[in-house]
Amino acid sequence: MHLPITAILRQYDFNLIYTNELVRDLEENQMTLIPAEGLVNHPAFTLGHLVSGSAMMAEDLGGTIEMPPGWADLFLRKGPGDPRMPDPDEKKYPLKRDLLMELEKQHDKVKNKLLEKTPEELNAQFTWRFGKLMPTLLDLTIFMCVNHEAMHLGQLAAWRRAMGLPSALVRV
Repeated sequence: MHLPITAILRQYDFNLIYTNELVRDLEENQMTLIPAEGLVNHPAFTLGHLVSGSAMMAEDLGGTIEMPPGWADLFLRKGPGDPRMPDPDEKKYPLKRDLLMELEKQHDKVKNKLLEKTPEELNAQFTWRFGKLMPTLLDLTIFMCVNHEAMHLGQLAAWRRAMGLPSALVRV
């Protein structure tokens, strides 16, 4: 395993640990609350969206995209400007434990696929949304496993603060 992969995997593992801490003390009925304008990515949506991001990353690394039935409709978004917004109806979302289990499963798939890649494969050109700025499969991998997850975990940390909850980072 070469250095960039080791660093990516450490960050990806950290993100999963932090994710668990961000929602550990939440009750099911809190998972879809929207405490303020601008904080619409509630915990249930955020976890599911991270699942969808990892599922797509596994596909980009040569695997297949697999998610439980109906999850793509709930969680796949194409970024800012996508008109689909998280729904506050808790009955539409999987339970917290199911979201966390699926996220861990998807993380494992990504990690296994990533470990199969050679440096040449990772440094190959890859066509995607931010390809002008980050043109390789390695760039995409770093973005999805580190940046994308961290952006959404930051939203979840802000959500916690708006709910009057303490920082979860101190527990990591």
